[in-house]
Amino acid sequence: MISAQMVKELRETTGAGMMDCKKALVETNGDMEKAVDYLREKGLAAAAKKSGRVAAEGVVESYIHGAGKIGVMIEVNCETDFVAKTPEFHSFVRDLAMQVAAANPQYLSRAEVPAAIIEHEREILRAQALNEGKPEKIVDKMVDGRVEKFYKDNCLLEQTFIKDPDKSVTDVVNAQISKIGENIVVRRFVRYQMGEGLEKKVTDFAAEVAEAVKK
Repeated sequence: MISAQMVKELRETTGAGMMDCKKALVETNGDMEKAVDYLREKGLAAAAKKSGRVAAEGVVESYIHGAGKIGVMIEVNCETDFVAKTPEFHSFVRDLAMQVAAANPQYLSRAEVPAAIIEHEREILRAQALNEGKPEKIVDKMVDGRVEKFYKDNCLLEQTFIKDPDKSVTDVVNAQISKIGENIVVRRFVRYQMGEGLEKKVTDFAAEVAEAVKK
């Protein structure tokens, strides 16, 4: 049986993503040394060792979806201009832009979520749990779990990757770091949705007539 502690240990050793570590352990029947070799062969190990290096190059990629209904701009940095110009890097950044368009994250990482937002969420989630009749002694653990889900739903780097549900966006970034041999930093993004925040006027005549009849 592959335990969470084994996965954690392998991740700390290699810097690979959680799901990649779990898969490596499953493939090697829990043999830690073979799992490390497996990750190295797949180019997924040692990404963490590169994460401290300066990434001052990169690209700003744009993505337009739904005939102009949704637009995304995202900045992703790498270490060299050479890598920034490669088709592979541009394709990778475009995938991240598509992620933002599809999953609509509100923050880049959990570090960017204001403490007041989390406290507010905790209050709401605690009230929900109590209203569901959950015992007081387990409510705090339930709230912690639901806050983690909040992070995974709303923080880009923690979201499930749309092209591979077995990986998080961070796992995909780490895999790319290992593949190209340079540090990669997702720096910022912005997402626009046409008409967002505006009240749309009723222009359908039939709908207007139906509303008038109700009155």
